Amino acid sequence: MQTVLVTGTAGFIGFHLSRLLLAEGFRVVGFDGMTDYYDVRLKERRHQMLLQNPNFSCRIARLEDFETLQSLCETEKPDAIVHLAAQAGVRYSLENPRAYIETNVTGTFNVMECARALGVQHLLMASTSSVYGANTEMPFVETEKADTQLTIYAATKKANEAMGHSYAHLWNLPITMFRFFTVYGPWGRPDMALFKFTKGIIEGTPIDIYNHGEMYRDFTYVEDLVRGIRLLIDAVPDRPDDGNVPEGDSLSPVAPFRVVNIGNSDKVRLLDYIDAIEAELGKPAIRNYMDMQMGDVPATWANADLLNTLTGYRPQTDIREGVAKFVQWYRDYYQV
Repeated sequence: MQTVLVTGTAGFIGFHLSRLLLAEGFRVVGFDGMTDYYDVRLKERRHQMLLQNPNFSCRIARLEDFETLQSLCETEKPDAIVHLAAQAGVRYSLENPRAYIETNVTGTFNVMECARALGVQHLLMASTSSVYGANTEMPFVETEKADTQLTIYAATKKANEAMGHSYAHLWNLPITMFRFFTVYGPWGRPDMALFKFTKGIIEGTPIDIYNHGEMYRDFTYVEDLVRGIRLLIDAVPDRPDDGNVPEGDSLSPVAPFRVVNIGNSDKVRLLDYIDAIEAELGKPAIRNYMDMQMGDVPATWANADLLNTLTGYRPQTDIREGVAKFVQWYRDYYQV
């Protein structure tokens, strides 16, 4: 039985990935700080569900606590590490940038140090589509430059990619960074658009729609996302012997390091997304149209060809199907 250490198991994506890994027979060791960025009760409920499986265990501590993380790694000796824990939220990074440096940079450094000391078979770490920043040529491809980040959140994630490449090169540590694109689905975070829109429409309160709805996102259903991560665990990058990299591959010519997009490869207009939520709820939204928020971008759209080449998989859940599943979960969880 392979052991995978997953950081952020009480979080939205970490919870879904852990459930998938457990269902496939992996032993999962969780690590989560249970921070109060949003309702901790939601995080605790996720962990309670995971703890029903005897192959799941967890340690509650912050990533900045290197000694605790190191002790856990030395005891459990994971075969692979999937690093998902982070201070999330683009908009919150405008208010509290220090939290992003402490968790996303220092915390990620601690994870890489543990992975190096253990010599894990594969370290996989979460990045974000936000690293593409001001890029305008779409769909976004992993091999294009991404040097124009617009928020501290995006900058910390790009820093993680640069740190990861150096560790892969120096220590021959296989590292895959995956860039997420607007993830949504059941058990989502309360600060995410789908959660806020659904709550507002049900309660009859206005929903804020930035850039007057003229925004486009590559909405990716969470179960599609974690399926991609699961398959990438087996796609371990190798350092090219001759420095030659296949066309379309983001593999480094000097390190066992790769960046992979995980997205639905479908650019959806925000207003169409809201229409789908209204249709599922059978109730119109009270729309509060607003200007573009500082640090935001008008569009994101993934090219997921590399993911498909490496794993044979491509996310494809339609937004109407994904929204329906979220609304059903929301009604069940909040009894509305």
